[in-house]
Amino acid sequence: MALQDLHGTISQTVTGLGYELVDIERTTGGLLRVTIDMPYLLGTAPGAEQHINAEDCEKVTRQLQFVLEVEGTEYSRLEVSSPGIDRPLRTEQDFERFTGDLIDITLKAPIGIAASAGTEISANRKKFRGTLERVDTGWQIVWAEEPDVKPGQKVSKHRVPAPLQALGFTLDEIAQARLAPVVDFKGRRPKSVPPVDKQTEK
Repeated sequence: MALQDLHGTISQTVTGLGYELVDIERTTGGLLRVTIDMPYLLGTAPGAEQHINAEDCEKVTRQLQFVLEVEGTEYSRLEVSSPGIDRPLRTEQDFERFTGDLIDITLKAPIGIAASAGTEISANRKKFRGTLERVDTGWQIVWAEEPDVKPGQKVSKHRVPAPLQALGFTLDEIAQARLAPVVDFKGRRPKSVPPVDKQTEK
C-alpha cells in the first residue's frame, strides 16, 4: 500500500474511533508507528483537555490490526502511542490548540538580514524557542535571550531582565514545529502529558 493510501486508511480509522491522528512513521525495519491524540475542541479551558491513556492506545491498536489485515498491509510491528511532551505541530488547529505554550520551531530558511536588523539575532538563524502567540498576520513566538545560569550561581534580584524579542511567521515558512520538551518537578503544564506507548506484534 502506498504511503498516501496508508495515511488515508489509518486517518479514517483513527478519526472514526473519536481520536486525532498526529503522525505516522514507517521504518525500513517494518515498524509502523502511529501517534494519536484526543481531538481538540475550540474554547476548551487550559488544563481541561482529556489525554490519551493505555486503554485508548489498545483500542486503536486492535482496530488498526483488523483494518490493516483486511487491506493486506505489510508490517512487522505496530506501535500506537500518545504524542508525548514534544508533540509535533503541523496544522492551523495544532497552533490554535497550543497558543500560549512554549514551542520550538525550525524555519525552512534563515530569517535574513532584514528581519535581524536592529536585533542581536543572527541573520543565519533558523531555530527558535518561544511562547506561541496569535497575531493579525499569522503567528509569532516571543522570547528573551537570558544568559544561562550555572548550577549554584546566584541571580541578583536587581538584574535587569533581557528585553523580549518576537518573530512572526506563517505555517508555510515552518520546516518543523514542536512543543518544547520542558519538564519540572511537578511535570509539564496540564495541557500536555508524558507519552503512553503500546506495542503490538502483528
